[in-house]
Amino acid sequence: MSSLQPSNEFPGIGIAALERDIGIGKETLRVWERRYGFPQPLRDAFGERVYPADQVARLRLVKRLMDQGGRPGKLLGQPLEALSAQLGAPPEGNAGGGEAADWLVPLLRQREVERLRGELAQRLAREGLERFVVDTVPALNRRVGDGWVNGEIEVFEEHLYTEQVQNLLRSAILGLGLRDASPRVLLTTIKDEEHVLGLLLVEALLALQGANCVSLGTGTPVADIAAAARATGAEVVALSFSGACPWRKARDSLIELRAALSPAVALWAGGAGLSGGARKIAGVRRIERLADVATALAEWRATRA
Repeated sequence: MSSLQPSNEFPGIGIAALERDIGIGKETLRVWERRYGFPQPLRDAFGERVYPADQVARLRLVKRLMDQGGRPGKLLGQPLEALSAQLGAPPEGNAGGGEAADWLVPLLRQREVERLRGELAQRLAREGLERFVVDTVPALNRRVGDGWVNGEIEVFEEHLYTEQVQNLLRSAILGLGLRDASPRVLLTTIKDEEHVLGLLLVEALLALQGANCVSLGTGTPVADIAAAARATGAEVVALSFSGACPWRKARDSLIELRAALSPAVALWAGGAGLSGGARKIAGVRRIERLADVATALAEWRATRA
């Protein structure tokens, strides 16, 4: 690590601001620094990390590509131009939605909250919940991510979008009414994993199929997840991992949780943090895509029948 201090010519931001604005945790940044040699923060007069603008730009792209399934070990050593080039195509299985989602950015830039809320609600009503969750929301997420990387929208505008989608999904799930069909599914994320949108998308698809869902929200320690599974009589525990979650942390948490759960309880896990065909864990059902949720549910019911 360099002991140089940032100058006016090379302005930078601190680690707390970087975590807040980009969504990569402080500990993750420090691990990358040790393991991969990037980022390479400078130090301010108090010895605190300061990240120059060029490194912040690269980290933005790394975060975006991780959300699409990329792995940090393959991304962090690449220059800005190579990272930018990889954003040209959507991830496999989620094609389309580019130009069709362009309406979103102007509404965000103009802070047209009511119009945004109305447009999202209309699309949900027109397409139905399943298509909205599987096709529309991922396309909108990619467009927002691209707009953020390209400087079209600010971080708070991305948060504005996420909040509206989350509110709409919660209302849609509630509107499905009481569901008492098997399985009873406990949904959450592990400690320090605060990305809730992926969890809501999965809950919506499960609820649509009549599953009895119990959500703990985000950031639940493994021991508490196991205790909640026992207390609620969960038959399936489903976890979501964003691209910001280090693979080893996700793996270790799943192994620990699998050992703590009854063998009769199924453990499902998905999200960008688990991308990679060889990354399999004994006793854990991988959910590769949102469209696979219905398949996993049907296979679970078939084995119990």
